[in-house]
Amino acid sequence: MRLGFAALALCGGLWAAITGRFLMPNALAEPPRKFKAGFPADYPPGYVAGRFRQQHGVWIVHAAYRGRRQIFALRSVCTHLGCIVIWQESQQKFKCPCHGSGFHPNGINFEGPAPRPLERSAIHIAEDGQLEVDTSRVFQEELGQWSDPASYVEV
Repeated sequence: MRLGFAALALCGGLWAAITGRFLMPNALAEPPRKFKAGFPADYPPGYVAGRFRQQHGVWIVHAAYRGRRQIFALRSVCTHLGCIVIWQESQQKFKCPCHGSGFHPNGINFEGPAPRPLERSAIHIAEDGQLEVDTSRVFQEELGQWSDPASYVEV
């Protein structure tokens, strides 16, 4: 009889623990939406920096767009189905490994099924002279938002 009560108590305790864990929220620590990305001089023309891709989901790029040299933060998410694009240095393009979409260094799509260019995050020069990226603000080229000065730093 004692064995039966012990088994019942064990099952009841296990059920309570599982129920308690179910009721607790799954909280994930997200990186800050704003971060410093170094000084503009750290990004020579044609440079694509991937050091912020893992944690913040952006590539910092110094490239030409409509004949003007700009530094901008391209989001690393493909506009086709949301895969993470990779930078192919030898071919000077971003490539989606899932379905083959290709993007020029300035983010404009030119091959594959991606229906539109990569998106940009807000970027500006902070008071200390460093680039500051804000991933909570997104700019889309097809909506004319890349002409917004908050989407690039002119160099």
